[in-house]
Amino acid sequence: MRYMVMSGTSDSTKVIKFLHEDEDNFILATTVTDYGAKIAENAGATEVISKALKEEDFIDVIKQKNIDILIDATHPFASVATETAISSAQKAGIRYIRYERASTILPESDLIIKAPTFEDAAIKAKEYLVEDDDKIMHLAGVMRLATTTDVIDAQHVVTRVLPNNFSITKTQETGVPAENIIAMQGTYSKELNMALMKEYNVKAVITKESGESGGAETKINAAIELNIPVILVTRPEIKELENHTVVRSVEELEQAL
Repeated sequence: MRYMVMSGTSDSTKVIKFLHEDEDNFILATTVTDYGAKIAENAGATEVISKALKEEDFIDVIKQKNIDILIDATHPFASVATETAISSAQKAGIRYIRYERASTILPESDLIIKAPTFEDAAIKAKEYLVEDDDKIMHLAGVMRLATTTDVIDAQHVVTRVLPNNFSITKTQETGVPAENIIAMQGTYSKELNMALMKEYNVKAVITKESGESGGAETKINAAIELNIPVILVTRPEIKELENHTVVRSVEELEQAL
């Protein structure tokens, strides 16, 4: 079989590794960064395209590479990418499968404040800044950081980003000072999250409902234990998914295939 896997997440790495178990499979991974391309290659992708694709690009690639199935393993918040993938697969006449990580299991707490957008989250978080050394911790990804700093003075924002040139440069462009940039890779324990929140005098946390593999639960539980409010941006609803296969594990994907 010939697969296109929309990559860039830990979920896509699982998908590619699974598909790579059958050496006869052709796996074309798409990603928007060189960093994501390297991860896809290491996972076993046959070929990688590392640039943003428009709908017409998707359709052309699908036809040129004779793709049979498109597996969308992008982030739950990449709604535009998912909508584009669904439309492209339909127009190209191939099957579309959505691999979506399970939702975050939220504890019962009045400290969890849900917000429909990142701008709403930033506006709410700003209310918790009182003293000059108070900080808001942005744990919602580098691509959403500018929305936070548009509302909150960058001097009051602490963020954790991946330790690569793209993420750090993108962070610096928002004005967040170097001492407020935590460059780390991976998901971390509640204890480490708590230590960082205490070290930076964090008064509120902005994060998103990214799911277990995104580390949302440990971030949220750490904040709650420290009595720090969590402004949680909820997942966007994608109506187009209603008529397509959605799987949440490699086992479910295997059954769907």
